[in-house]
Amino acid sequence: MIESLTVVAADPSSQRAWVDEHGVATDEIVLDFDHAFRMVESLVEGGEISREVRPDLQTIDAIFAGMSGRANSERWSREALAVDPGWTEARELARRVLVDVQGEWNLPMPAVCIIR
Repeated sequence: MIESLTVVAADPSSQRAWVDEHGVATDEIVLDFDHAFRMVESLVEGGEISREVRPDLQTIDAIFAGMSGRANSERWSREALAVDPGWTEARELARRVLVDVQGEWNLPMPAVCIIR
């Protein structure tokens, strides 16, 4: 969860660099978050994240769900990372969660292993 939130919370320029470095599309940011989000209940029950951050995580998930669909394809461009209000709101919420869980939001970007 922390790694996925780190990418969501990152400045747009860092997100673009991460996407370029790993040769993935911007939607991989959200797919990684979605995968981690499925573990929220287990993470809360295991005491790894507090119950208080769950609403922010749910809101991030809802924001990204609202951005999906063919009609919203422009929201997934590299440029949209810097200007789209959905990305901006998700970024702010991810930062808030990271501060609550880690004490800071500006963490090193995680490395990923892409299997093709």
